[in-house]
Amino acid sequence: MLTEALEKCRAATGIGNRPNLINTWEESFRITTKEEITLFRGKKYKDNAKLIDRATQYEVPAAMDLVVKTASAKFDETVEVHIKLGVDSRHADQQVRGAIVLPNGTGKTRKVLVFAKDAKLDEAKEAGADFAGGMELVEKIQKENWFDFDVVVATPDMMGIVGRLGKVLGPKGLMPSPKAGTVTPNVAAAVKEIKAGKVEYRLDKTNIIHCPIGKVSFGAEKLEENFNALVGAIIKAKPAAAKGQYIKSCTLASTMGPGVRVNPAKLSN
Repeated sequence: MLTEALEKCRAATGIGNRPNLINTWEESFRITTKEEITLFRGKKYKDNAKLIDRATQYEVPAAMDLVVKTASAKFDETVEVHIKLGVDSRHADQQVRGAIVLPNGTGKTRKVLVFAKDAKLDEAKEAGADFAGGMELVEKIQKENWFDFDVVVATPDMMGIVGRLGKVLGPKGLMPSPKAGTVTPNVAAAVKEIKAGKVEYRLDKTNIIHCPIGKVSFGAEKLEENFNALVGAIIKAKPAAAKGQYIKSCTLASTMGPGVRVNPAKLSN
C-alpha cells in the first residue's frame, strides 16, 4: 500500500539519491495502515469513524445500529458482512460455499439468465427470468462480451455448453454451481428464490466470506434478521475438517461507511 507508493515516489522524484531529505520526507508520511486509509477519506467518513471504537468488538444489535447511523451517503447504501473463517480454502475438504434466501431480501433487483431448453425454458420465463435460452446466449457472451445479468442458472443437461464459458463466467463469480443451487432441473424455483433475495456465500483466497445483507433503509432490525440467517447458514456449512475457532472475525460496513467489528465469541462457533 503506502510503502509501495513511497518507493515509487522516491524513484520518480530522485529523492532516493538524496539521503538528507529521505528522513524528513518519509517521516511526514509514515503512518499505520488504518490511519493511512482514514487519511484519504472525506470529512463525513472521518466524523462517522469517530463514533466507532476500533478496539471494541460489538454485539450484533449495537454493531448494526452503528452501521445504520454511520451511513451518510446520499444513496441507499448496501450493508455487507465480512467474515474470516478458521479454515484453509486451499484444501477441498475445507471449502465453505452455499446459498440462502434472506428473510427480508437484499433490496436489489437481480437480473437472472437461465440456460435451458424445451419445457424448462418456458418455466424459466414464466418464473421471471430476465433472459433464457441456449447456444445463442453462449455465442452472445463469447462474441459480444455481454454480461448484462447478475446470476446464471442452468439445467444439468445444459452444462455441456455452459462449460464453454467457464473462463469468462468463473472469474466474475457467475458460473452456475450445484452447491449454490444454480445448477438444477427446477429452474422455476431457482429463479423465484433469486428474485426473492437469495444470496450466495463462499470463501475467497484469504478465507473470508463477503456478502451483502440488505440496504441501510431496511433499518437495524431487519438487517439483523438477515445477518443472523446468513451466519446460521455459514455455521451449518462448517466443514468436518475445520479445527479450533470457526469464526475468527466479523466486520459489518455500509458501502461508504466505516467498518464495525462484531464480537465473534457472541456468534455460535
